[in-house]
Amino acid sequence: MGALRTTREQWVEAGLTALASGGPDAVRVEALAKALGVTKGGFYGSFADREALLDAMLDTWERESTDEVLARVEREGGDPRTKIKRAGVLTFSSGRLLPIDLAVRDWARRDEAVADRLRRVDNRRMGLLREMIGTFCADPDEVEARSLLAFCVLIGEHFLAADHGGRTRAQVLARAGELILDQPHRDA
Repeated sequence: MGALRTTREQWVEAGLTALASGGPDAVRVEALAKALGVTKGGFYGSFADREALLDAMLDTWERESTDEVLARVEREGGDPRTKIKRAGVLTFSSGRLLPIDLAVRDWARRDEAVADRLRRVDNRRMGLLREMIGTFCADPDEVEARSLLAFCVLIGEHFLAADHGGRTRAQVLARAGELILDQPHRDA
């Protein structure tokens, strides 16, 4: 019986893991083959070159972090505020998507094609925020500002090292969410 072939999806998954932990420079065919426990020769049965793998990785990230998140948000339903919270949790609290998202953001600072793709993803995410916030806020300028604040909080909080004056990060994030989503304050 012959050895099982390493699938294209396995290479992509190994590449995404490497990207999340070490950035695009960590996505090397030899290192991925070692992580998969295979020889690098099998790689070329799935991809023409490393660039093809990087494109496939970005395709997977984009599909999972937008198409699949947005589909799940719609499928599970709820009011607009619930949909916004669900999309944020699925994208920015996930042990899978968050590290990849942050690595893609860093990579986009140095690669214009990646920056274009990130812009497309962020525009789709902002589209959801605008649509949902627009259901309870009529001022287009305020909708845009709230959408930007929501997005910046979700991304930026992962880089912030500040203390919060006796409050936990979770408490401050919850209050920020209440303010952005125009909800009354709930004591924790």
